[in-house]
Amino acid sequence: MSVQERKQRERAERERLIVATARELAEEQGWDAVTTRRLAERIEYSQPVLYSHFRGKREIIGAVALQGAAEMAVAMRHATAAGSSPRARVTLLARTYLDLAERHPAVYDALFQLDGGLLYAQEDTPEPLKDAFAAMLETLGEVAGKGVDPVLFTETFWAALHGLATLTREGRLPPEETDYRVNLLVDRLAVL
Repeated sequence: MSVQERKQRERAERERLIVATARELAEEQGWDAVTTRRLAERIEYSQPVLYSHFRGKREIIGAVALQGAAEMAVAMRHATAAGSSPRARVTLLARTYLDLAERHPAVYDALFQLDGGLLYAQEDTPEPLKDAFAAMLETLGEVAGKGVDPVLFTETFWAALHGLATLTREGRLPPEETDYRVNLLVDRLAVL
């Protein structure tokens, strides 16, 4: 292995450590606790080393969001593969989405609430974001209904899931009714 390859590997490893540490700190204490100073202390590197990887917190949030989007795509595909019918697949997709939002609120915020400098629904949208949407579209496209644009249907279904996730987390919707809401959403929106 050349010196250059070793340095590239070490740089990639430091970047993974920064992202993992930011994510961990945000999940423990919220995104306000994530500062370059605290990250530098936790990973035992200087702040200039952090800045050699990320220009600041916004880019770190973006990196956590991309990681979360990739995980979301995998989780949704895995869950929907277990569904024996279109209705079962849509229900599994919805529950998986809501579960990820509940279990990983800092990642969910990085994806959908905070400014990580990422573009959505654009030509230059990063691949992990496109793939997470594609994972939804794969399942939701089959229940969009005749004459309904599957992309617009998926966006609408996603917006409903986002609303459920956000309102439940903020205490505006009682969590014990989540399954009922998911079933209502599937029954009303998905053409089965």
